[in-house]
Amino acid sequence: MLQRVQVSSIVYYASPLFVRLGVSHAFSTRLGGISPRPFDSMNLGNPSGCAEQDDEPRIQENYRLLQNAAGMGDRERFWAHQVHGPDVIVATGDARPGQKADALVTREPHRVLAIRVADCVPILLADTDGRTVAAVHAGWRGVIARAVPNAIQAMKAPPGRLVAAIGPCIGFDAFEVGPEVLDEFETTFPAAPPIARYPDGSGKGTVDLRSAVHQQLLAAGLADENIDTTDRCTYRDADEFFSHRRENGITGRMAALIATRV
Repeated sequence: MLQRVQVSSIVYYASPLFVRLGVSHAFSTRLGGISPRPFDSMNLGNPSGCAEQDDEPRIQENYRLLQNAAGMGDRERFWAHQVHGPDVIVATGDARPGQKADALVTREPHRVLAIRVADCVPILLADTDGRTVAAVHAGWRGVIARAVPNAIQAMKAPPGRLVAAIGPCIGFDAFEVGPEVLDEFETTFPAAPPIARYPDGSGKGTVDLRSAVHQQLLAAGLADENIDTTDRCTYRDADEFFSHRRENGITGRMAALIATRV
């Protein structure tokens, strides 16, 4: 289970599995930054297509504060233009941040991989030698598109040697969707669809994104004991997390960060 860490005013969640490997990482919360409302206060990204935006220098300072708190202050942040798709960027020497993708992989110790979330699932992965790491952003579209299995394949390591951590995301009870999304999950997870349909005949129901990602990790060959998770819900736990759904899109972003062992 992920553990809450506080460094001064900055609060983030960490995986005991990664701590034992010596892999620096963090699942951020909204606490400890410098941004004003409605982005208070550890805001790490702006909402798309929204007139209300946080100032970019504040966002960059928040990243600096978080990276320092998590022991990655001397490393270069590598990020993607997230599009809810299947693509993976392997951050080698000639790779540049800002390309369209939802999963990042690196073996380069000077880089910090960073993905942003505000209800979607952040997933971090590492080889047990700590030399290869990955960060994945997966909402319901990303789960169906297989962003997590694609990242595992791009790591080029035996899955039995991988460790994963599933970060805070929108919870099962809070993630209401329509019948077309429920149908997608029944098709993708035929043995145990991570859904619940309402009995009222509306066709609507809820999806357990955390469970869906957990199933994909197991199906890819990871051992269950090598997967850390959490019961924190971004929608429910407003004191700690931004939520796109709760705030109707006008909100900040958390981030999941990871770097190789040095």
